[in-house]
Amino acid sequence: MKTIRIIPALLLAAGCAFAQDKPAADAKPAAERPADTKAYDRLLKAESAVSKNSSVTIKGKQVPYKVTAGTQPVWDKDGKVIASLFYTYYQRSDVGDKSRRPLVLSFNGGPGSASVWMHIAYTGPKILNIDSEGYPVQPYGVKDNPHSILDVADILYIDPVNTGFSRVLDPKADRATFFGVNADIKYLADWLQAFVSREGRWTSPKYLIGESYGTARVSGLALELQNAHWMYLNGVVLVSPTGLGLKREGPVGQALSLPYYTAAAWYQKALPADLQQKDLKDVLPEAESFAVNELIPALANGGFLDAQKRSAVAAKVARYSGLSEKVVLQNNLSVPVGTYWKELLRDKGYTIGRLDSRYLGIDKKDAGDKVDYNAELTSWLHSFTPAINYYLRDVLGYKTDLTYNMFGNVHPWDNKDDNTGENLRQAMAANPYLKLLVQAGYFDGATTYFDAKYTMWQLDPSGRMKDRMRFEGYRSGHMMYLRAEDLVKSNDDLRDFIQKSLPAAGVPAKY
Repeated sequence: MKTIRIIPALLLAAGCAFAQDKPAADAKPAAERPADTKAYDRLLKAESAVSKNSSVTIKGKQVPYKVTAGTQPVWDKDGKVIASLFYTYYQRSDVGDKSRRPLVLSFNGGPGSASVWMHIAYTGPKILNIDSEGYPVQPYGVKDNPHSILDVADILYIDPVNTGFSRVLDPKADRATFFGVNADIKYLADWLQAFVSREGRWTSPKYLIGESYGTARVSGLALELQNAHWMYLNGVVLVSPTGLGLKREGPVGQALSLPYYTAAAWYQKALPADLQQKDLKDVLPEAESFAVNELIPALANGGFLDAQKRSAVAAKVARYSGLSEKVVLQNNLSVPVGTYWKELLRDKGYTIGRLDSRYLGIDKKDAGDKVDYNAELTSWLHSFTPAINYYLRDVLGYKTDLTYNMFGNVHPWDNKDDNTGENLRQAMAANPYLKLLVQAGYFDGATTYFDAKYTMWQLDPSGRMKDRMRFEGYRSGHMMYLRAEDLVKSNDDLRDFIQKSLPAAGVPAKY
């Protein structure tokens, strides 16, 4: 199973903080500060909120909205406040009846990542200032998003504990309460139940959307909300999904990477001429068919594969990956994905990005089988970090001296008993209204598009719910919406999914 864990050193360098940012020893209490002070508290308030009204033009029509940035507590079983989560909540303000107004609950991944990525680059009414392919430009900041789904749904962006401005408030709180597959799901379900109750959204159609590790989070939440809080959903959206605890070791897991190699090589113009001249969507089915029907059986035979067959399979792996047959044979027909990022353009002096293989990097030396850094993530942090800080602090007016953790300290993370894929299947089986949309970028090398397809195929082995599942692929990477063309298509796909998953009046949830 491919995980979406970002290189630890890069995580630690990206503004990680421990449970609570401490104020300076000489800091004065707020009441003693001069009235014109520019300083703000470095202790998170358990309850806080600032709101403003605005509007955005979406699909040529003006959409007025209210946005609230604030915090809401996390309570323990005895009702004691132990942490607080920061959120940003967008409500269309010209809608009177919330019972027909969808509510989208949005999470990113990591684990340890804030909700910033989809918030200011995908679904929200503001997007960051980047070029049409997703590269940073100055001046940093945000602009209106004419493709936001706010026209059809309200949106809540949630930062889990230690991400964004969210923090543990009780120094005695057990970290295991928050930092693990199942602990994360449990406390977030409790928090969402409280939020929905406070905001009067129980009658609204509800959707979960998660990106990367957030797909495990929302898959687990679908069942937890249903079983523990009796909150039933209309849809779950998995953006660049992880494996959701579904097993794929050995030959299957190894072979699933090949179609991604084909996509990356196609983009970098490294395929043989006859393949390179075809459109990407004409090439990928060939690679997928070879991976499933020929490569998996060959890898299953291991060292006992007939020499002639081994040579023939190596030639095809080389053909669909852009690598040499020599490299393929040196790796026993299965080139590790980390080696691929280093090897594909080695002769040209470049590495390719992990989360988005359109991005190029330069290593200290061409030798070796590991890249020095993730070219795409460095680029993204370049543009996202100043934009979210500017937007929350200066535009929305949420004043704090806390560090906004793009990535927070959530380790050690307990990965045991990850049954999130099965959780999602159970939730769908028990709720005939519940539908699934999977979105993936062809050039994502961390959570590959073909692995995402495999995950969807394996969610329901019976095939009885496959008509409630939908896959959409995009010509970009892990965050497909950073490419302007795919920002339009991915939001349109979301909008269509939401609208089609709303049952007609009077249509019951039954088989």
